[in-house]
Amino acid sequence: MKPLQSQQAEFFVPDGRPIEAALARTTHLAVGAHQDDLEIMAIDGILQCFQRNDRWFTGIVVTDGAGSPRAGVYANYSDDDMRRVRVQEQKKAAQLGEYGALALLGYSSAVVKAEGESGPTQDLRTLLEVARPETVYLHNLADKHPTHVAVALRAIAALRALPREARPQRVYGCEVWRSLDWMLDGDKIVFDTSPWENLQLALLGVFDSQISGGKRYDLAAMARRRANATYFESHGVDTASAMAYGMDLTPLIEDPARDIRGYVLDFIQRFADDVGMALTKATPTGRGAGGPDGV
Repeated sequence: MKPLQSQQAEFFVPDGRPIEAALARTTHLAVGAHQDDLEIMAIDGILQCFQRNDRWFTGIVVTDGAGSPRAGVYANYSDDDMRRVRVQEQKKAAQLGEYGALALLGYSSAVVKAEGESGPTQDLRTLLEVARPETVYLHNLADKHPTHVAVALRAIAALRALPREARPQRVYGCEVWRSLDWMLDGDKIVFDTSPWENLQLALLGVFDSQISGGKRYDLAAMARRRANATYFESHGVDTASAMAYGMDLTPLIEDPARDIRGYVLDFIQRFADDVGMALTKATPTGRGAGGPDGV
């Protein structure tokens, strides 16, 4: 494998295999911005591979975690302290979830978002060339966290740069800092996350620096999955106890010339059109939508 651009990059392989061999067995891979993003956004990939010998999950965390909010026992931690804590937490999650490999690239958020910095994209391409996953999980492109969007765009650029035969079969954008409940049901990728609830809780629970530091991502992520399952179908009983949603990004990889901005805005336009149609149908005949008796 070619050397990475990041001088801070490190690898962790829970079962001790050499990193190149560990990457080469990858079937499911996720690229997250921060430590604990993988366990929120890519839970489908983790569950698909857990306790399997024929499927292996690889996680890539792009940033170093230095800018994490902190409170409680972590209130006086320096940025370097937080980097070390968050790396150790991510390694614990990899061990617990039986990941095939973990890559921590260690970039700052500023570098990831900087227009002229090519290192993150080059490193992602290097790892993807070795891993050649079948399924890739990214942040969704309507996420409200700018670093998440920047990391997703870096990953898309890296995937597009791969030879066609090395590209994954499926690429999904997943939920963290914005639910995808707003998408039309026909546009949603739906992941059944009912199995292994105890594992999901444990994976989120290892990130004590976030939980004790004032952000209950563990409760929020599990609640969102439960809410997704309950509110998915208004006229039927629940078919799963938990669900996560994804945005299909595969077409952006299959056609590298496709406009990314337009592709994402089309999802939003279809949602807007659907809302407008529902309002039109529900408006009582003869009443103006803008009048006192309107909707």
